[in-house]
Amino acid sequence: MGKLTVHALRAVLAVVLAGTVFVQASMVWALATDPEDGALPLTPLRVITILGMMSAQAALICVWRLVTMVRRGTVFSHTAFRYVDVVIGAIVAASLLWFAVTAVNAPGQREDPGVTLIMGGVGVAILGVALIVLVLRMLLAQAVARDVEAARMQAELDEVI
Repeated sequence: MGKLTVHALRAVLAVVLAGTVFVQASMVWALATDPEDGALPLTPLRVITILGMMSAQAALICVWRLVTMVRRGTVFSHTAFRYVDVVIGAIVAASLLWFAVTAVNAPGQREDPGVTLIMGGVGVAILGVALIVLVLRMLLAQAVARDVEAARMQAELDEVI
């Protein structure tokens, strides 16, 4: 991975992380100062937003660590699994939180239930992303196994020579 790619990715991660912190702070401020007007159940939506930002932040931090491991050439190790597992968990949590938003929003969509169906579809798509990352985790597991095997074979070859 080139330096430019690493720096660009880190810049994007930093901006998104700062954005999530800003949204979280705004939601906490709104919880403390802005009363509900009764049109929407704002308190549950604000709490879900805060939790959703936490799951995004966990994933962002783990991706940052994985990029660091890639840059150092240590990503093909068992340590990387911990970060990938947290990313998968964060995506699943985000999906569950999206389903919670869908459930909170559903009573207001009685005249147009298509919105609730679309929101449910988005939740399923988010779960699909978690499954894609799970497949990538399996590929990482194969790469680590091959790397370990190659190191073992190199050690045997070194003994022979």
